[in-house]
Amino acid sequence: MVLTQKETTTIEDLKTQEQSCIQKYERYSKEAKDPVLQELFQTIAKEEQKHFDSLNQVLQGAVPKTDCNDSSGKEYNPRATYDATNSEEKKADCFLATDCIGTEKMVSGEYNSDVFVFGNSDIRKLLADLQVEEQNHAEMLWKYKTVNGMA
Repeated sequence: MVLTQKETTTIEDLKTQEQSCIQKYERYSKEAKDPVLQELFQTIAKEEQKHFDSLNQVLQGAVPKTDCNDSSGKEYNPRATYDATNSEEKKADCFLATDCIGTEKMVSGEYNSDVFVFGNSDIRKLLADLQVEEQNHAEMLWKYKTVNGMA
């Protein structure tokens, strides 16, 4: 499989987005006050690393299999850490989760647009799968905020 210059540039751009996400989630997992949120950030960082690795495989001429995982967001049920009071720790964690939801929306939108750059249906399927996983991340973060009275 040979990518066009436009396809190669698109994959490189998506890799940059994924690398930024990995760094953000790793950093935020250290900044978060709540161990539940720390764990969520660590989980999502690992998933973003898988996205990055998948994009690298495409650049190397292979398209990884997809599983169309659309259930991790639906099945995520975090336990509440914070009560109705608005402590400084809760406000700080709310900011981190909200910022990450915005990032997930942006990256999901990139996948949605970039999927149409590719002629190869396997690559389109991969990018569509990665988009669904980005949406799952946003859903998990939203559920965290909701259960903790941040939404």
